[in-house]
Amino acid sequence: MKNLLPEYFGCMVFDDKVMQARLAPDVYNSLQRTIAHGRSLNLSVANEVASAMKDWAVELGATHYTHWFQPMTGITAEKHDSFISPDKDGRVIMEFSGKELVRGESDASSFPSGGLRATFEARGYTAWDATSYAFIKDGVLCIPTAFCSYGGEALDQKTPLLRSMEAINRQALRVLKLFGNENVTSVKTTVGAEQEYFLVDKDLFQQRKDLIYTGRTLFGSKPPKGQELEDHYFGVIKPRVQAFMKELNEELWKLGVLAKTEHNEAAPSQHELAPIYDTTNIAADHNQLTMEIMQKLAKKHDMVCLLHEKPFAGVNGSGKHNNWSISTNTGVNLLEPGDTPAANAQFLLFLCAIIKAVDDYQDLLRISVASASNDHRLGAGEAPPAVVSIFLGDELTEILESIEKDSPYGAKEKELMRVGVHTLPKFPKDTTDRNRTSPFAFTGNKFEFRMVGSSSSISGSNVVINTAVAESLRLFADELENASDFETALHSLIKRVITKHKRIIFNGNGYDDAWTKEAEKRGLCNLKSTPEALPYFVAKKNVALFTAHKVFTEKEMYSRYEILLESYCKLVNIEARTMADMSMKDILPAISEYSQTLSNTILSKKSVCESLDCSYEQSTLTEICELLSKAYKHTRDLNKLLISAGKIAETQALATYYHDKVLTKMEALRKDVDALENVVSADYWPFPTYGDLLFGI
Repeated sequence: MKNLLPEYFGCMVFDDKVMQARLAPDVYNSLQRTIAHGRSLNLSVANEVASAMKDWAVELGATHYTHWFQPMTGITAEKHDSFISPDKDGRVIMEFSGKELVRGESDASSFPSGGLRATFEARGYTAWDATSYAFIKDGVLCIPTAFCSYGGEALDQKTPLLRSMEAINRQALRVLKLFGNENVTSVKTTVGAEQEYFLVDKDLFQQRKDLIYTGRTLFGSKPPKGQELEDHYFGVIKPRVQAFMKELNEELWKLGVLAKTEHNEAAPSQHELAPIYDTTNIAADHNQLTMEIMQKLAKKHDMVCLLHEKPFAGVNGSGKHNNWSISTNTGVNLLEPGDTPAANAQFLLFLCAIIKAVDDYQDLLRISVASASNDHRLGAGEAPPAVVSIFLGDELTEILESIEKDSPYGAKEKELMRVGVHTLPKFPKDTTDRNRTSPFAFTGNKFEFRMVGSSSSISGSNVVINTAVAESLRLFADELENASDFETALHSLIKRVITKHKRIIFNGNGYDDAWTKEAEKRGLCNLKSTPEALPYFVAKKNVALFTAHKVFTEKEMYSRYEILLESYCKLVNIEARTMADMSMKDILPAISEYSQTLSNTILSKKSVCESLDCSYEQSTLTEICELLSKAYKHTRDLNKLLISAGKIAETQALATYYHDKVLTKMEALRKDVDALENVVSADYWPFPTYGDLLFGI
């Protein structure tokens, strides 16, 4: 049977193939210049593109268009407008102008702005990102756009990302020219974002208020079996899940998303989808689409997709591994070491730029993944610790050490893998193992940033990586462009960077407590919580970084600082209120009812015969009463803390209060309720258990 995938891949995307077929050559060439070099698009060309885009979309059943953008809510936004326009005969025609394509307007005060927009300052604009193809979703033509305020301030995730890509392009080109790369005209960063997620039965989900309101379980005792047997990871995919994955792939492929790998993850009901890498802003768009379509299709299959970083205590949480690299328009991956990395000076300089960037801006990398939900995951058994470090592997580490010491490096021949079975092939062994405990690990020709949370946009982390590396390259270019002897200056620069920044390199076990102590000795940051980390965002050096490269204005940085703090406070507040509600209205009444049943059983037995053994009922009732009393007190205390929180006006102080006081009380309440779950009859427990949820599909 013929495989139709190559024929329908990207069928819902207004891509280069469609543009070549539908646009006049001069219009197509003008648009390509805009995409490749960032040149402005005149209105006549925009009108031609809009008309062709509308005709294509209408032929595929679209009736509306939308400027699809990514505000600071963590999800995408869209407002649909139809193509219809009245004609003189009282009927309608389908129209779409260049002006409507390149610019839209939205209410900027209704999205998070961190004080940039007041209610009476509502105007905001969406501007077409021509470098990311338009696509059709649910019968609507979606035009990827940036979102800014009336004053030009960025109100979204995409605008700073595009700015950071321009910044690293500028500085990388300066460095490449020094190595004689005159034919290179642009440099782009690329990303492949592996997406982890959980699937749970929809009927069970709808019985859990905590999952509905917060995306994670606020209560739940460990089931007898979790992931201890390591039998779920890469295991056989269940038919119900496989059917979901099949349709998910088909929908993503239609939208041009390069969905490549699917498998079971470590925890029961946990899975992963990994795409092939793409240009960073397109990868960010595609990851947002992936999350949206995952959640929509899961419901179609009577399941719910959980993207929370830690939906279940005691088993793996979910991350989003951000595989980052940097390439030229001539097809050269600048992080490819080659067969002789010790002699590849260009590679070593770019490697040093990244080492320096991660060390200088480790606080920003931590902040780029900071959220109330990701705080539960970082440092657990499946995620890197909150301490940022780089894993390079033995070969690269030895090369850098030889440069630092001015000692010769003896390249080693690649060892062949021999597994002791003659019929199996022998193949070259990789020069480095994988270190899944490292936050920022070199994996052959890219770096894998493993700290990103599963529900987060990848834009924030890549803004930091791009800009920090751009700053390193700027400093390198400034020094080398003025050098009288390039080779000598290059060697001196690389040696100096290694000596100063080698503290950030760690090839060991990031989960080991000894590493935390060692990191402290090295002077590395250990920002364990979001409220602790966020003030560093507006530190003087970080404001200087982003403003120098025109990625953020100082005003935009302070607005984002406020948005992130407010988001943290709101999320913890919702969780605490949900927890108190579940406790008072569902859990405590159910336990009280079971206590009455036990008490009645004791009285019934004693009425028959005073000597009948009631030890189970009596000891269980005593334990339940003690735990019930403590849980009730914790619930009342939690409500009091929430009332007090409403009196704290300053956002940083409020975030710290939620972390230190409210979350601590929530943990105390959970501990007692989870203990009650282990002794109360299953018939009386008001919610589906962990066992039901994790093994219910």
